[in-house]
Amino acid sequence: MSGFLTLQSALDEASSRLAALGPDARHEAERLLGVVLAKPRSFVLANPDAPLAQAQVLSLRSIVARRLGGEPFAYVTGRREFWSLDLEVDANVLVPRPETELLVEFALEVLPPDAHARVLDLGTGSGAIALAIAHERPQARIVAIDVSSQALAIACRNAERLALGNVSFEVGTWYEPVGAMHFDLIVSNPPYVAANDFALTSDGVRAEPLLALVPGPTGLEALEAIAIDARRHLRPGGWVAVEHGAEQATAVATLFSRAGLSEIRSLRDLAGHERVTAGRAAA
Repeated sequence: MSGFLTLQSALDEASSRLAALGPDARHEAERLLGVVLAKPRSFVLANPDAPLAQAQVLSLRSIVARRLGGEPFAYVTGRREFWSLDLEVDANVLVPRPETELLVEFALEVLPPDAHARVLDLGTGSGAIALAIAHERPQARIVAIDVSSQALAIACRNAERLALGNVSFEVGTWYEPVGAMHFDLIVSNPPYVAANDFALTSDGVRAEPLLALVPGPTGLEALEAIAIDARRHLRPGGWVAVEHGAEQATAVATLFSRAGLSEIRSLRDLAGHERVTAGRAAA
């Protein structure tokens, strides 16, 4: 096949190759071609007869091959939208998912708009949760922690690009970097996938950092570590909220109860799954 194609023929070729990934193949092909051209998808759709240079054809074929090799779409494009914020992502961080926005919704529920609150984000990854809260609550001060310095580098770049100066980033394990500090709210999307979970082999997920997915054999290890020390780092009446697997709500509620938290409740995602559990320190 010639190295020179029109946008339409390039889309047809890419869509055919991506068909193995499911019904969104055409839409993915349109967006990937937009990445190659540095143009919005609307440009791709409006200019089907425009020619592609050979280098652009090769670039498109290369990133299609990456998708077929199991890389998440967000890694291929290097971007992901979360809470209407454009975030940089790569293989050092989890791809932010829509259900994680439940944590942001809960944070906005318990933090008044003008509150000078202190918030802790454990396992921040790309910074998605911390930056969304910082954007919506500019008077709040957020400390975001991750064990991965590579992940924190991405989070820092996201904060700088979004001009969100009310977030600080620390490298370390769970509460270690904050010493005896206390917070009005602790949030986390920690690793919670069991080591033998078949989901680890699914499209996209198998390319994400294992450290951010699997905390140990049961999947509850990180959630337990967060629960055990939560009260020690919460101000009176402060909240802790964590994302977890769709089948883990009862186990997490038990961990919270054992840790002395009260007013324990679960939040459901759009699919109806109990995806976030929250608990409160005594006032």
